[in-house]
Amino acid sequence: MKLFYYLKHASLEILPQSVFNFNRSRLEKKYQSLSQEITNRVNYYCKVESPFVLPENETQIGNYRRKGYTSYYFDLKEFLHYFPKQYRFKYYFGDETHIEPLPTLFKARPVAGDNQNSVLFKLDKRRHFRFVNDTLSFDDKKDMAVFRGAVTQPHRIRFMQALFDHPLVDAGQSNPSSEHPEWQQPFMSVEEQLQYKFLICLEGNDVASNLKWAMSSNSVVITPKMHFETWFMEGTLQAGIHYIEVKDDFSDFEEKIEYYLAHPEEAKQIIRNAHEYLKPFMNEELEQLVSIKVLERYFELSGQRQKKEV
Repeated sequence: MKLFYYLKHASLEILPQSVFNFNRSRLEKKYQSLSQEITNRVNYYCKVESPFVLPENETQIGNYRRKGYTSYYFDLKEFLHYFPKQYRFKYYFGDETHIEPLPTLFKARPVAGDNQNSVLFKLDKRRHFRFVNDTLSFDDKKDMAVFRGAVTQPHRIRFMQALFDHPLVDAGQSNPSSEHPEWQQPFMSVEEQLQYKFLICLEGNDVASNLKWAMSSNSVVITPKMHFETWFMEGTLQAGIHYIEVKDDFSDFEEKIEYYLAHPEEAKQIIRNAHEYLKPFMNEELEQLVSIKVLERYFELSGQRQKKEV
């Protein structure tokens, strides 16, 4: 898979500009009927409302180079190919959610507050945008919730303190813990986690990396209120519609689990809603077009590209 990944991006480097222009036109024509939906997504990712000017010494497409964060680099470079090499842009890679003074391409941003200078782009997608083909029905899964992951942030520590060894939860951390060695539990594959009716998704440094595949399963996602969002538009997800929301201190966790175990049809409706929400993100060509349009919008607002008349 990694070899194919690198070969794909190496081939993009040698393609003539005409190939990218043709693909953009093809995608625009194919998804013309979804133009309003695409515009809505672009406006969500790029909330910048006023024109801005980038410094002359800002990164140009032509001198954009890899400096660590390989997947981030390639995920952005794939769509920079569609634009002139003299175009400039600001970007920030990694699990970082601060707000820059000028519009900057980020993987994640805070849901609340003045976040318009963080322009969301689909970065680190091989890690975050994974989906599963869950063949096990909700009814046939274990009547429990499961969590596996690193436990270093205060909110994850709070979760383990509240629910480790709870009879309705199989919780374990993947990193060593000298203070709580009992918290470290054996590795559990995605396939093994899919045997549980409820999948606990906890934010890390930004969003929960398991959220997308969990929502594509036949299990129900459980999470406290989300504070960060990515290309997945986590800020538009609705509690009780797409996932089960619990309090930050997890004091209502058992109550919520017991309720949905007693009302399985409501749990299954949440699963159906989650699957419906996922559909646009699973359309690779549509994702390509939206990515192109986000960069178009960024370059238009920065005065480097003339807005296309409709």
